Amino acid sequence: MKHVQITDELYEYLLGHSVKEHAVLQKIRNDNADDHLTSIMQIAPEQGQYMAFMIKLSGAKQVLEIGTSTGYSSLAMALALPLEGRLVTCDINEAAGNKAQQYWQEAGLEYKIQLKLAPALETLAELINEGKANFFDLVFIDADKTNYNAYFEMSLTLLREGGLILIDNVLWGGAVVDKTDTSKDTAAICALNEKLYCDKRIDMCMLPLADGLSLVRKK
Repeated sequence: MKHVQITDELYEYLLGHSVKEHAVLQKIRNDNADDHLTSIMQIAPEQGQYMAFMIKLSGAKQVLEIGTSTGYSSLAMALALPLEGRLVTCDINEAAGNKAQQYWQEAGLEYKIQLKLAPALETLAELINEGKANFFDLVFIDADKTNYNAYFEMSLTLLREGGLILIDNVLWGGAVVDKTDTSKDTAAICALNEKLYCDKRIDMCMLPLADGLSLVRKK
């Protein structure tokens, strides 16, 4: 084994010596702590910090997110964007979207974030039709798993050369190596993981961060 087993104690050490979480991000996590479904859909704080770091490192100004929930990941990325940076995020859940917008306003960053309430494939098609191919610097995919391949392909069209795609849940709680798991979600994630590994249009690496995060660079 070449990795450290992350115990609860070691995880708390990691958070305490790495993550500097904005007050509104903390509030989102606290507000969602008792909502099991929302809390498991939300990215981990160390993942939010990593994504923010990648935005700063890459100099990204135009970000696309597929899957908003209550806005934690959107805000984590928007906080890292420069003043002129903008983020477009896609979701179909109006109630969650309304909550997200309240958090963004509380953080004073609502002007940076545009929420598109529609099926993400429709929104992505509209962006392509509007001439936004090769426009975005970074895309984050974290929505329904059965459409992951379609999201990836359309994101690749929308992404500029050298831009980044971050794909969440690629380890899927370990289900990707569970031969008894025949669910459509697991099958979709496994298929995309295999595809990305062989895809000559990109450079990629898979990280054991939170529930697994693949980092993709468009050649």
